[in-house]
Amino acid sequence: MSDLSKIVKAYDIRGTVPDEFNESVARALGIAFVEMLREAGDDADQIVIAHDMRESGPGLAEAFARGANAAGSAVLNIGLGSTDQLYYASGALGLPGAMFTASHNPAQYNGIKLCRAGAKPVGQNSGLAVVRRRAENLLRDLNAEADGPERLESRDLLRDYAAHLRSLVDLTGIRPLKVIVDAGNGMGGHTVPAVLGDQVLPALPLTIVPMYFELDGSFPNHEANPLDPANLVDLQDAIRRQGADIGIAFDGDADRCFIIDEQGDPVSPSAITALVAVRELARFPGSTVIHNLITSAAVPEIITEKGGTPVRARVGHSFIKADMARTNAVFGGEHSAHYYFRDFWFADTGMLAAMHVLAALGGQDRPLSELAAEYERYSASGEINSTVADAPAKVAEVRAAFPDATFDELDGLTVTLPDGAWFNLRASNTEPLLRLNVEAPKPDRMASLRDEVLAIVRG
Repeated sequence: MSDLSKIVKAYDIRGTVPDEFNESVARALGIAFVEMLREAGDDADQIVIAHDMRESGPGLAEAFARGANAAGSAVLNIGLGSTDQLYYASGALGLPGAMFTASHNPAQYNGIKLCRAGAKPVGQNSGLAVVRRRAENLLRDLNAEADGPERLESRDLLRDYAAHLRSLVDLTGIRPLKVIVDAGNGMGGHTVPAVLGDQVLPALPLTIVPMYFELDGSFPNHEANPLDPANLVDLQDAIRRQGADIGIAFDGDADRCFIIDEQGDPVSPSAITALVAVRELARFPGSTVIHNLITSAAVPEIITEKGGTPVRARVGHSFIKADMARTNAVFGGEHSAHYYFRDFWFADTGMLAAMHVLAALGGQDRPLSELAAEYERYSASGEINSTVADAPAKVAEVRAAFPDATFDELDGLTVTLPDGAWFNLRASNTEPLLRLNVEAPKPDRMASLRDEVLAIVRG
């Protein structure tokens, strides 16, 4: 168990419990995290931790806390929480943090998302590789550090988190909305009643209809992964049957939200990125907005039209967060429905994005399908994965097939054609996959270009 290369990913730690990730590993990671922070010159006298609804979460979090104590750090445990609730605690309290979650992964997984004080990300190039090496050495050393004195405090920050989000988006004056929320038995079932309901704060003009709010890490109804259309079917059906104004689906740790309109149709994350960008630019004119290179071409167009400065980033939250901090961007959005806010410590929060959509919808009289249409200008394929034996060779073959195109290699290969159609082809960091995204002015052109590229990739 001393080789952690399989579970330490580019942005976080994630593996199956207990064969890949267990309490011994968690304890070693707790020591290694504190030691990495100290070596980097960060204050590590106290850290904050939280866990999602997975059955293994409390034990892994407690073991990590013992490791942090052994390294001389006190631990504040806020208990059950969403990932953005942990980011809130890290930002508001100025503490490094560890969130125990495997996000949308199946039930047998768990993991950790680490951050520095102020919710600053910890990825491979910003400390995670150091944490891995140190933890591996500890797991090999039979004389590794003994447990230190227990310095563990528990605190409930749910109300503070909810109050902070409500201070950023005012929903008190909107028209009444019927909102169906599918929490997928994940942490949205914990945070939505506090933020959008009346559990801890005064009621809003929202009728919240809960779906699968029972916290259950076995995911008995469907996987908490709204990227898979199969996991949206129940919500779409409920919207159509009940005549709701909007549907919201959260992933397992509730840091991402997916929006469904009143007709039961998904609103693309690119459209949500553009919509929220317009709202934030109205508050902070002329600001920078980050978008990753797979978002629709409509996103930078709309940002520019509204007087903002669009900045294109690589896919992945560590890249987005770094670019946001570097440019002091007011907002950032990804095709995967991660949304980042300057007034949330540049961190991602699905709940705050959902609140912006509710405010935009409730601040006017049109249905969501009409509102969202303002931000949908092109036809997109969504992400299509293909298993390949030699990804670089396939990418080279695709590039050679489009001699009249413009090429960009910020992240994978982006190919822009003279008629405005474009596609991006990039290799997975962890699997033998090529990921394809295609966009074109018209659906038939998108389909033909998609099929042309896939024929080469899969040929």
